[in-house]
Amino acid sequence: MKRTSLYSERHAVLVEYLRELRVLRHLTQAEVAEAIGRPQTYVSDVEKGKRGLDLLQILDLCDAYDLPFPTFSAELDVRLKKLEKPSKRGRHKASKS
Repeated sequence: MKRTSLYSERHAVLVEYLRELRVLRHLTQAEVAEAIGRPQTYVSDVEKGKRGLDLLQILDLCDAYDLPFPTFSAELDVRLKKLEKPSKRGRHKASKS
């Protein structure tokens, strides 16, 4: 199965949120990179959506942004739910009698 999550709307929401956190905290990419022990180009690639992230890398970024993971996760969940398509619950299939 081909992995496509890097190019998904959900990934775009994630990286935009991470960039927003950095900017709101008045941090440069270089400062974040130093805090997580990575080169500045790593942070740049993450923010451009060119690099995938695993949970441990997200935890490192949360630490760099001084943001508890549960808070990060809750806000990300809110943002991702805005992508969801309208529910089809109101539609009923005609039953065959």
